[in-house]
Amino acid sequence: MIDPQIQKEIDQLKRDLRALNDEFYLNNFSARQDFNKYSSFSSGLKIPSYSSDPTTGQVGELIEVGGKLKICSSANVFTIVGTQS
Repeated sequence: MIDPQIQKEIDQLKRDLRALNDEFYLNNFSARQDFNKYSSFSSGLKIPSYSSDPTTGQVGELIEVGGKLKICSSANVFTIVGTQS
């Protein structure tokens, strides 16, 4: 049997966790998971640098190879971003 005071504290913690979870996820994602939020960085964004394309990559992964910015466009395939010369 759980002490009534401890049970009261457990119930309060559950309510607090549920409220925090609801606040975190509220309006962050649509049903299609369009990430309509943007990120703002107050410092530089560090992109990993490679001498050649890696053999594996996840879609959306950014890398730099020989001064060119590349993105993993499909599993293990890196494509130059934009029109870089």
